[in-house]
This record gives sequence, C-alpha cells and structure tokens, in this order.
Amino acid sequence: IPGFRPGKAPRKVLEARIGPQAAREQALRDALPRYYAEAIEQHEVDAIAPPSIDVKAGAESGDVEFEAIVEVRPIIGLSGYRGLRITMADPSVADEELDAEIDRLRDRFADLEESAHPLTEGDFAAIDVKGYIHDEVIDGLSASDFLYEVGSQLVTPKLDVELLGKRPGDIIKFNDVLGERFGEREGQEVSFQVLVKEVKRKVLPEATDEWASEASEFETVADLRAEIKHRLELLARVRAQMELRGRVLESLADLVDVDAPQSLVEAEMERRIHDLFHRLQSQGLSIPTYLQATGRDEQAFVAEIREGAVKAVKADLGVRAIVAQEHLTASDDEVEAEIERFATQAGIEPAEARERVDRGGGIEAVRSELARGKAMQLVVETAEVLDEEGN
Repeated sequence: IPGFRPGKAPRKVLEARIGPQAAREQALRDALPRYYAEAIEQHEVDAIAPPSIDVKAGAESGDVEFEAIVEVRPIIGLSGYRGLRITMADPSVADEELDAEIDRLRDRFADLEESAHPLTEGDFAAIDVKGYIHDEVIDGLSASDFLYEVGSQLVTPKLDVELLGKRPGDIIKFNDVLGERFGEREGQEVSFQVLVKEVKRKVLPEATDEWASEASEFETVADLRAEIKHRLELLARVRAQMELRGRVLESLADLVDVDAPQSLVEAEMERRIHDLFHRLQSQGLSIPTYLQATGRDEQAFVAEIREGAVKAVKADLGVRAIVAQEHLTASDDEVEAEIERFATQAGIEPAEARERVDRGGGIEAVRSELARGKAMQLVVETAEVLDEEGN
C-alpha cells in the first residue's frame, strides 16, 4: 500500500483499499485444507482422491461450514484366501547351472593366447582405431594397441559386426551413428578406420584340484562345487520366496470381485512409470529408448502398465480385507522395532527416525503396513505350493 512499509498497513486502510472480502477468501483458501484434513482424521475416512469442497456457510461472514465429497477406498469381503494353490518352477539347482557357474569362475582366470583363426564373438583383437567426423579426429573414439573384446559393444555395435571373421593385417572402414550414451554427440555419424594387429583367444584353465586351490579357498573341485551349489540353492530359495509372494498377490487380485478405483489405478501407474524412469535414467537410458529396445509401442506399454496397476490395486484391496477379517494389528513394540529398523537403514538415531515418521503422520501408516505384512504372511503360510508337474 503506498505510504506504508510492506506488512505495516493498518487493517482499516487495507480493507478500504481492497475490501474485506478478498482477505476472507484468502483465509478460506488457506484454512479449508487444514479443516478438511482434521475432519478426515477425526472421522477415520480412508480418502483416495482429492475432495470436491463446497462452502455452505461463512463465505462472507460468520462461522464457516463446508461439505467435502471425496472418493473412499472400497471395503470388501474376501473368501478363499486360505489354502491357495500356487504353481511355481522347481527351485532346485540343476547340474547345468552349477557347471555354468564353474565355467564363469574359470573364465575369470583365463589366459589370452595368439590365434591365427578369424575373429569370433568372445575373442580379443589388438587394434588401432580412429574415429573422425569430416577431418576432426574424435579422441574418445581413437586409440592405438587397444585390446578389444569382440561382442562387448564398448565403442559402437557396428564395430563388433565388422570385426567378425577378420584376421591380423585386415583394415576395416565403416560409418556408424553414435548412440545416446555419447551425450551431446548422440546422432552424429562417425567414420571409423580400424587396423587389426593381433587376434587372441581365451584359454580357460582345466577344472582340477590344483586350479581350485589357486582360484578359491577350497582344496578340491568337489569342495568348490559343493560350496557353489549351496550358495546357488540359497539364492534360489530367496528368489522362490519373492516369486511366491508375487504369485500370491496375483491370486488375491483374482479373488477380488469389485472394479479397481480409477484414482488408485492412475496413482499406481504414475508410481510405476516414475520408478521405471529413474531406473532407466541411472543407466543413461530413456523410456523411448527402452520401448525401442523392447520392440513395443507406446500404447502397448501404457496398456501393460495399466494392467499391472489394476492387479496391484485389487491385490491391495484383498490384503486389506484379510487384515479386517482376521483382526490383524501391529503392537506398539512392533511399530517401534520397525522404526528402529528404518533408523538403522537411514543411519540415524531411533529418536530422530520416530520424529520424522511422527512429523509426517506416518505412525499409523507404519502400523497399517505391518498389519498388511501379517496378512501376506498368513496367505503365504497357508498356500499349497506345487511345481509344474503337480508335486
């Protein structure tokens, strides 16, 4: 207001200038979300979408009265969740898996020896490579005596194709377009000239007791195989437990006979796309690149995401129904233990973790999550798990 420092104009001057109604409208906009949140908590309404708020009284003067219409999570009844029949692949470790693991260990101790044979995938080539655009040599794409593994695609995919079948002394010339991982040079066409100087092949050591004692802490190949088999079996059991939970959730979703609320489906789709975006971004990729690599168009991708989101929402409704029907709860001690686990993972003190959770109104969310975990445990423990042959 002219003549006054910011925030110092008297109320009467302010009202005379802009009118009292503007301030009241601002106050209503500021206060209604808080009033709504308090009402949601007081009446224990499980809202799943933003409300539609209609001010019934107090817009101009007096006490405020408003009506909020909001979509709530469906409360359903569920039957048939005890004794689900779940079919899974046999998690036992086959001899072929064990042999492949031994071969991978042998590969780590392989030697390279010169070869006169044409290059094949997995061979190594000592090359001089020069990449250039017009007359400009690109430093990151040029090197001398570069030991390159054919099939690694460390430079461009076309280099690996061009090297196949070549021998020492061969000279290769080709053009290729740089991919996304080359940053600002993505999409530029580069000319390459490559001289193959040597061909080397991997020679794996024989799987003898002497090799086992050098390559590991075990004295014999038999002891090494036994340890690797034990480790693979542990991993297989962990994978089987994770897969079992996924199959149980799919079965629970099939038991839910109500439509998944669209607001929850859209929120789940957004979460899944967000997670995929960040996973791809960490690898230097984008969603369009991912779709191109997997051979899917955008419509099929969205349909697949939606289908998974619908199943996830229905499965969650089923788990919540089991919590209610089985009267599952989490004790204060269990909540505290979960907060301490969170504190350990975050590297902070339990008191700080509790304050963070409490500040965001998350104590009841933690309690609810623990109860849903108990529901999942009940269904998993009562399920009948069969392999593909019915055993």
